[in-house]
Amino acid sequence: MKVSAAIADILRREGVEVIFGYPRNAVLESAAAIGIRPVIVRQERTGVHMADALSRLTRGKHMGVFAMQHGPGTENAYGGVAQAYSESVPVLVLPQGYARRIAHVPDNYNATISMRDITKHAEPITLPGEVGNIMRRAFTLLRNGRLRPVLVEMPWDILDEEAGDQSDYRPVVRTRSAPDPDAVRVAAQALVEAQRPVIYAGQGVHWAEAYAELRELAELLAAPVSTSLEGKSAFDETHPLALGSGGAAIPGQLRHFLDRADLIFGIGCSFAQTTFGVSMPAGKRVIHATLDPADFNKCVPCEIALAGDARLTLSMLVEACRELLDGPRDAAPVAREIAEVEAQWMAQWLPLLESEDAPLSPYRVLWELQKTVDVAETIITHDAGSPRDQLTPFWKSTAPLSYLGWGKSTQLGYGLGLAMGAKLACPDKLCINVWGDAAIGFTGMDFETAVRERLPILSILLNNASMAIELPIMPEATERYRATDISGNYADFARALGGYGERVTQPGDIRGAILRGIEATRNGQPALIEFITAKETRASRP
Repeated sequence: MKVSAAIADILRREGVEVIFGYPRNAVLESAAAIGIRPVIVRQERTGVHMADALSRLTRGKHMGVFAMQHGPGTENAYGGVAQAYSESVPVLVLPQGYARRIAHVPDNYNATISMRDITKHAEPITLPGEVGNIMRRAFTLLRNGRLRPVLVEMPWDILDEEAGDQSDYRPVVRTRSAPDPDAVRVAAQALVEAQRPVIYAGQGVHWAEAYAELRELAELLAAPVSTSLEGKSAFDETHPLALGSGGAAIPGQLRHFLDRADLIFGIGCSFAQTTFGVSMPAGKRVIHATLDPADFNKCVPCEIALAGDARLTLSMLVEACRELLDGPRDAAPVAREIAEVEAQWMAQWLPLLESEDAPLSPYRVLWELQKTVDVAETIITHDAGSPRDQLTPFWKSTAPLSYLGWGKSTQLGYGLGLAMGAKLACPDKLCINVWGDAAIGFTGMDFETAVRERLPILSILLNNASMAIELPIMPEATERYRATDISGNYADFARALGGYGERVTQPGDIRGAILRGIEATRNGQPALIEFITAKETRASRP
């Protein structure tokens, strides 16, 4: 068996059914030969984004894999790998590399070296007989510990060599670890004694599928629950104890409860300090429970640290708290306070959410979208900049992994690939990406990939003919040189690529256009609905 065929066979054994890529890479052909579907993109970064979404939505059962050519293909993929790394998403990256004799020649892009800082592990194949060992190491790292991309570089001159017998390869095991029981008891005591605890849930709850345990702890303690961007949809945001999700823009009730908390319990989160995350108030008591001990005290000092899988941690905490309580606490007072603060906050935003203005308020577009779709049967993601800030605080997710949140790297154009990967993973769901006229400039040509690969997503395009978020900091450049002006007719663009396209300018037409777009996706056609919006720069930053 040739090296490329051996790699493809190992992918199949590890449950890989789809491989994303851009030629030339011999593994793409070898994978196709044994029934692994190759999905070819227009730009490498988008392919990594699609692999990222596939890993998220299947929780790594069908690992996202991306293969690309050496040199420029690998260079173009760098941003996508960096994004997956920042979001802690496992993706197997398979770059073809320069021949071994010139792999370290200056000016030849060496992925093993260049991507070492944005992968959990990066290793080249230098001996054909080591394929099994190298791939076993890769999948072990992809499925265990903190989840991040792993890279295996394949020099082009090795792919056609004999790999030897790889028939003894077995899929790797996945392990879970639990925190120190003594530390759990201390944490439980602190949670029970707290007067105003707040639970802050991150992406680790998704990976551990700890939804029931999170809800059980919250209801036991009558503790309100907030989530990070990556953790959004880990807790039903229509639940009376839900505070919603935050990033650069957050709901008013979330800020209210965090600032008044006497104890913050972070579960499955890194507490990383980022412009696009929730800022934790200083001076609070903090219990930090996460898989990676490197996150403890990284940005937020913690009083109690619990290292382990989110589901195991929450199960142990529930049991320990039950031993200290006579029964679940009355959640009514907390629920009333949440509802009252949320109502006050929403009163400030309803004029924008229900605006009849033209150009359209982007808030009205997204409010109408939420009221039109079946939220529980929808997977939605934002893009960087204004779309994220305009969507996240107001969209109430009700089902796990129905919202793909992100923000640490915040690359424009990420949402399109996530929506396409989501549709591949969950073909029965309505998969939506919300982006602006800046984001489409980065990855828009891959809308053609959605058409060609029969991935009928719904793309909501907010077109304000401007880099609106930059207007307050570039007034001279805008006034004198129109430096922030960008635009186009994106509905025509979508139709030209074979999709459904429609442009909307009046508020009364929003709902009908959304319904027509949904109908197009049901008929197997990707749809892009373009809304002409105002240059809105306001965001909820209580």
